[in-house]
Amino acid sequence: MSFETKEQVLETILSQSKPKCPYCSTVMSLWDVPDIALGDGLGWGTPYLYICFNDDCSLYKSGWSSIMENFAHRASYRCMNYPGTEQFECIPVFSPDGAKGQIIDDEVLAAEERLKEATKRGFSILADCYVSKDWVEMLKLLVDAAEPNRVRLKAAQMIGDFGDIEVIETLQSSRFGNLKLTEAVQESIQKIHNRFFTRECPFCAEVIKKRATVCKHCGKDVAGV
Repeated sequence: MSFETKEQVLETILSQSKPKCPYCSTVMSLWDVPDIALGDGLGWGTPYLYICFNDDCSLYKSGWSSIMENFAHRASYRCMNYPGTEQFECIPVFSPDGAKGQIIDDEVLAAEERLKEATKRGFSILADCYVSKDWVEMLKLLVDAAEPNRVRLKAAQMIGDFGDIEVIETLQSSRFGNLKLTEAVQESIQKIHNRFFTRECPFCAEVIKKRATVCKHCGKDVAGV
């Protein structure tokens, strides 16, 4: 099982279109989920949500009277959305400014700009690597968790075409924390094996010739294995 960091989740969200509130068609604002859940105490299951902060939204306007009539509390609802889905739900607010402290649109714009610049720089480096067949520099970008996911994914795909056998151990020993990236790395490892007619010993994991019958490293019989 792979786990995405909060930064990786944000990067994915930034690559998607913002949803519109189904009650008022207003583009919803990205919201940083607080550490303490506002719902049932079980958490939201995501570090970010989209929320409609339009005070003229029909859900928000009618929510005040609805909650007062049914629960005798001064509160209302705002529409929320789970990023990347069509799942819209209601989140309670207890004042017109409720939950607005977690709006991060301004921060997101700045983060998005930084992400674009880092991605542009990374792809420029990879373009140079492609021309020079510099798999060492590709590897540096691939294993650097600070690089944008798109750059690391492209590096993972490219290294299979240019990487030498010696890069396999580093790739196998690294943990990428991202399923798509891990799959791309495994595909590239297989590409390298195919180019050099090699495989990994099932007993000691050292690289051996594909047609080998005995592992030169551990001496085990690998014929037919």
